[in-house]
Amino acid sequence: MPAKNYKLTTQEMARFVADGFLRFDALIPDEINQAIIEELRPLEENKINQIVGLPAEAGGPPRPASLTPLSQCYPAPSVIGAMLNLPEVQGIIESLVGPDPLFDHDFVHRLPAGSTYQQHLHVDAVVDSADPTFDIQLFYFPQDVAAGAGGTRFVPATHLRRTRAEGVSRFQHLLGEQQYSGTAGTLMVFHHGLWHAGQPNPSDVDRWMYKIRLNPRVSQVKRWDMEDFEQIHNDASDHTFALMRHDSVAQVFRTMQPWQKGHESRYEQMQRARLWRYLSDDPRFDVDYYHTRIEQRGRIGREQD
Repeated sequence: MPAKNYKLTTQEMARFVADGFLRFDALIPDEINQAIIEELRPLEENKINQIVGLPAEAGGPPRPASLTPLSQCYPAPSVIGAMLNLPEVQGIIESLVGPDPLFDHDFVHRLPAGSTYQQHLHVDAVVDSADPTFDIQLFYFPQDVAAGAGGTRFVPATHLRRTRAEGVSRFQHLLGEQQYSGTAGTLMVFHHGLWHAGQPNPSDVDRWMYKIRLNPRVSQVKRWDMEDFEQIHNDASDHTFALMRHDSVAQVFRTMQPWQKGHESRYEQMQRARLWRYLSDDPRFDVDYYHTRIEQRGRIGREQD
């Protein structure tokens, strides 16, 4: 089956814009989940050797260089390559960053059983940017992670907050934050700006997670399955205090996380609408008239000059 059949829907893309992540439970088959850890072991060891200035002698697949097209990373018989080449995974990737994106970096996260190591909340390698384009990060969990076993902590819908990479480290116990737990083979896809942190591992088994960051090399406009686009893509008149649709992209963007209260929700709606304008190639898209109101006043001002 071609990868295009696995592309995201407009509804899923809108959810990604709103929340900054998508989750696909048990997406990767067990034969890959069971085999991949043996390939992750030398990858982890070689990365540690590289950091401390030692040669990569652990074997395993060669590490790709940044700016390598994904299709050239981890060729057969690599199990990592097999996972990344699954049509289900390719469909997700292409929907968000286009075909054959660039490899940025990857990292093997292994936390030994009983480890108390804990990361602070952070954003991966990002500084303030008004550019609507974005990278994605795949978080692949090859084994079961039980509730309370210290899975990755993240705060949904934080990805459109402009911040420095470590600028959120002081925040703890945010309303609505989640801690990953789930079955083997689950894949989570993060917008590069989503706040997250590694957690201690109180379980009695080592916990493995593989992360890979990908950069778009083409426009990200309308890369997903467009079959449902016309049905739910609203025009700028969709307005809570006038005529509001309940089956629109705007309605997805009105759904807020617990930490987004009052006027914060209006700010978030505007950020989501701005990103959707880029992705949908519709510069007049709006939610509750916020951008349209400002732009209408601007047009009047220009006409009077």
